[in-house]
Amino acid sequence: MRVGVPREIKPDEYRVGLTPTAVREYVSHGHEVMVQAGAGLGAGYDDTLYVRAGATIAPDAETVFAAAQMIVKVKEPQPVEWARLTKDHILFTYLHLAPDPAQADGLLKSGCAGIAYETVTDPAGGLPLLAPMSEVAGRIAVFSAGETLLKHNGGMGLLIGGVPGVPPARVLVLGGGVVGMNAARMAAGLGAEVVVVERSIPRMRDLDNMFQGRVITRYSTQDAVDEEVLKADVVIGAVLTAGASAPKLVKKAHLSQMKPGSVLVDVSIDQGGCFETSRPTTHKEPTYTIDGVVHYCVANMPGAAPRTSSEALVHATLPFGLQLADRGLDALKTNVHLAKGLNVLAGEVTHPAVAEALGKPFKDPYGAWK
Repeated sequence: MRVGVPREIKPDEYRVGLTPTAVREYVSHGHEVMVQAGAGLGAGYDDTLYVRAGATIAPDAETVFAAAQMIVKVKEPQPVEWARLTKDHILFTYLHLAPDPAQADGLLKSGCAGIAYETVTDPAGGLPLLAPMSEVAGRIAVFSAGETLLKHNGGMGLLIGGVPGVPPARVLVLGGGVVGMNAARMAAGLGAEVVVVERSIPRMRDLDNMFQGRVITRYSTQDAVDEEVLKADVVIGAVLTAGASAPKLVKKAHLSQMKPGSVLVDVSIDQGGCFETSRPTTHKEPTYTIDGVVHYCVANMPGAAPRTSSEALVHATLPFGLQLADRGLDALKTNVHLAKGLNVLAGEVTHPAVAEALGKPFKDPYGAWK
């Protein structure tokens, strides 16, 4: 298989689809790897490291797309990249198609096989290729919230962990999954008062055991959300429905009742956001304010730590990527968990939640959803 790694072009995105260590693994399996010049620089990997690992260096993205059969990226392809994809390409990356009909149409028009990291599953029903970035995002969300709370950044001027004699911030985490657990861990570690709203009772038991009473858990109802949002200094949105748009838990009507200078951090923004007033922002301009509430909705939070994020992501994606490189799409016939990652193929939507979100017909070519 000819595997291509283009440089990421989304604003403020410095991660890379394959590290030199991963390239060496692909080469040891007999595959050819082509890396765009400078693709790894943002994460600390220069071209010489890729050459030592066995890759060839391409001068530009056009060369990579033209030569490769399989494209390995991090973020969803941008419009210029849609035009470079063909029916002969396997695209392996994050896609987040549910809130992005323009990208979906671009990929459908290309005819490529688009396999999304965020919908690949494991035997326990987890999302193993989303988990490492969820861990990073959950931790970064707390640091970002703490910084945004400071007065010069538009917040109320509250120190997230407080000091002796002065109460800490109250941090509400919506969702107790991987993002939520990591956010709660970091917030509690900084000394904040932490509440996690979650709908899975077994998960709440896990969190209670994990934090030994240091974190309050509440069953997720609209009443619970309404009450806790108004008490919170920080709300971290960490809800996820695989492949689908995130539910809107915090409404615009809540904002005028919240504390002035409080902070909303929407980690679910890649799936459309879980706050009604969310819209994607960038690391360069991360926040905006509505009704006195500061919104932090950066769409690629882990991109702020590209070295950590690239390594963590590659550790998770490598076994699946090697299966695709070794067997092509035939790998989907024997690995139902990888088959669930297939979102588009030959101009059709092949994931039921994505199809529902986009209002398009669904096709199940590999029987992943029987």
